[in-house]
Amino acid sequence: MTNQESDRMTRQALQPASHPLAGRRALVTGGASGIGLAVVRALAARGAHVVVADRDSAGAEAAAAEVGGSSWVVDLLDPDAVADDKLAEALNGVDILVNNAGIQHISPIQDFDPAAFRRIMALMLEVPFLLVRAALPKMYARGFGRIINVSSVHGLRASPFKSAYVTAKHGLEGLSKVTALEGGEHGVTSNCVNPGYVRTPLVEKQLADQARVHSIPEAEVLARIMLTESAIKRLVEPHEVASLVAWLASDEAAMVTGASHAMDGGWSAR
Repeated sequence: MTNQESDRMTRQALQPASHPLAGRRALVTGGASGIGLAVVRALAARGAHVVVADRDSAGAEAAAAEVGGSSWVVDLLDPDAVADDKLAEALNGVDILVNNAGIQHISPIQDFDPAAFRRIMALMLEVPFLLVRAALPKMYARGFGRIINVSSVHGLRASPFKSAYVTAKHGLEGLSKVTALEGGEHGVTSNCVNPGYVRTPLVEKQLADQARVHSIPEAEVLARIMLTESAIKRLVEPHEVASLVAWLASDEAAMVTGASHAMDGGWSAR
């Protein structure tokens, strides 16, 4: 038995069963609302100290105060904010990195604004790379790390009018797998969580855009567009996604890496 394995077993024996993440430090991007906020609450409930990263200062500070964590008010699209020195400071001591921040833009490819495409690529693919790059050295030194990427069923499947989002999520899947291969010998795992449509403000804001590009009434978008491929005809709840993220962050998931975990109501079974 290695010293690291002995230390892990000792820590598990000393912590309460209800707090499997006691002593861990997590950072969640986009943590002030939606899936991110549910993840913040789930990780904190299991004993982790959670850093809530979000450009919404009031939301980030409120979420951090609620769970006894910390806030990192940051615009991840600001190049200065993701400079090496800023990321080194923000990720200091972080054992669990949850890449969750995301945006959406719906348009046919021929009309898709190139600036919007680049913005989605930067936030949802380049920023996770920069955060992983900054986090790994100290995770390697500690012999423990959890990289959890909130991907989507659109990391596994495509839908029309979402070229940037689908491209970014497919790229995130690749980044996650490479991270898993490089991190395995250092005690670092990397996985994707792939929900279908989740009941969040991001999804609610899509209703009008989906109605426009599909030329259908907004009231019909949920049934005819969002849930048509799912065997279970309802939206995923944020706390359901968060429960899977929390398990992947635990010691119990030490042999789970390089995988994509669908939570899509059966969409990807087709």
